[in-house]
Amino acid sequence: MKHIILLGLALGGLCQPAYSAAVVPNFTRGTVTSETTSRTEVTEIIRQNDYTTGYSYTVTGRNIKFPTNPQPGANYTIDVPGEPFQFTETYLQPGLTTETMIERTTVTDSFTTSISVFTQ
Repeated sequence: MKHIILLGLALGGLCQPAYSAAVVPNFTRGTVTSETTSRTEVTEIIRQNDYTTGYSYTVTGRNIKFPTNPQPGANYTIDVPGEPFQFTETYLQPGLTTETMIERTTVTDSFTTSISVFTQ
């Protein structure tokens, strides 16, 4: 029992209480600067095909005699010889009428700077 008491006194002397002190910042003011840079690149490819499923026949003109039934291969003549004239004949069959291809790249650069100022 005597050894236990001596051991308790010895350990009690080794265990000291811990104390803490308040931490107070030593600065009065400060700033933080942050810069961010980003780049975005988008490439678009657009393809558009237009088709017609029927036939189209168009005749226009000035100073032209049109037959009663205009059709491809019909006989068109000048109405007043010697006068100016204009004649357009268009015949479209079913199939691809237009093909559009667009390739474009859009680049966006972004720069951001932020500054934080703090005081005590």
